[in-house]
Amino acid sequence: MLIHPWDAARDEHEWRDWLRTRDFGQLAANGVNGGPPVVVPTHFLFDGDRILLHLARPNPIWAAVEAAPRVVVSVYDDYAYIPSGWRSDVPENGVPTSYYASVQLTCEAHVVDDKEGKAEILRRQLAHHEPEGGYGEVAADAGPYHRNLSAIRGLRLDVVGVRAKFKYDDRRPVEFRERISAGLAERDLPGDASARTQQRRRMHFS
Repeated sequence: MLIHPWDAARDEHEWRDWLRTRDFGQLAANGVNGGPPVVVPTHFLFDGDRILLHLARPNPIWAAVEAAPRVVVSVYDDYAYIPSGWRSDVPENGVPTSYYASVQLTCEAHVVDDKEGKAEILRRQLAHHEPEGGYGEVAADAGPYHRNLSAIRGLRLDVVGVRAKFKYDDRRPVEFRERISAGLAERDLPGDASARTQQRRRMHFS
């Protein structure tokens, strides 16, 4: 991912605050024996230092992780297409672009196969995704889930590197960005409101 200086996260707090409200992304691992990368869309839990998740035992990601445990979790959101006419006073001279936020976490993967370890990951994920409760006991040898633990494997992903990008025309003058903001508000396609929110938040840094 190319990150120009003006698109980079302002500091660690910015990308952490953004990621704190997101828990779905893509887990990518190198392919085995020269094969293409294996990419798995998945929910996850980021606790600030590591990512926890579980996947079905037949998932093809396992062979890839065991062959090369350095993986990437990619999360993106708040995206919108910005038409060429919005970016120039002379519409036919404008260059279109994409607005988006993206955080890519490089991680060292540790496979979790013991029952208690998998139960702990499932406990924490359920508590995160279903904070209202009501999902029953999560234990290695009791409750409604323990018989299904053999069908999954867990992953603990220790974060060893972060690349964060917030691409919202930050190098452009405020008047230019105000015009784009107005265009997003008027068009109001799915994604426009969240992209506009991020764009205006970044505008306050200028």
